This record gives sequence, structure tokens and C-alpha cells, in this order.
Amino acid sequence: MKVAIFNGTVATTNGVYKISDIDVESAKKLLYKDGFISAIGHESTAEAISDTLNMDIKMNRVNFKQEVGQKAIVFKLNVRPPEGSVLSRDEIEKIGYSFKLMERLE
Repeated sequence: MKVAIFNGTVATTNGVYKISDIDVESAKKLLYKDGFISAIGHESTAEAISDTLNMDIKMNRVNFKQEVGQKAIVFKLNVRPPEGSVLSRDEIEKIGYSFKLMERLE
């Protein structure tokens, strides 16, 4: 099953989820191994993820439903931006970010 890529830890449907830290190298390996579907809603976020993972991750504003057993790599900003903010690439880098592995268990 392809791995989803999200720009936030959001439950896309009812279910039981497990969220844990994942480092960049492990995220890359998982995406190369299983393939991926981008559900990244902002261009600057897609650019930051692409550069960090050294992969071409396109912006793709879709309504995505994570399936049972499906994994997702989640881009997680270090702080929550102000309401209504659309961050530039430079602002994303200044805030900082990490990645999470989000698995839908049920």
C-alpha cells in the first residue's frame, strides 16, 4: 500500500492511529520501498519536504482517506503558525520541522 504524505497530523477518517517519530533516512526508505501519494496542500511545504527527502514531492490538494494498515509520513512544524497563515519557504525553515510516522491501525 502506498504511503501518504501529509502536512499535519490529522485523522482523515474515523479509526485508531499510532503516531511516532521518524528520522529523514527512515522516511526516505519507506517512501522508496512502498511508493507514495502526496496530500500536501501548500507549495512551500512541498518544496521543503522535497529538498529534505531529496525526492520530488508535488503539492496535491486532495481529500485523502487513510486506509486501515496504511502508513503516512507527516510533516510537522515545530510551532503552530498564526491563524490563516500561509508560510513561505524561508518562514518554514526558520520555524523548523520534523517528521512523524502515522499508522492507521483500525
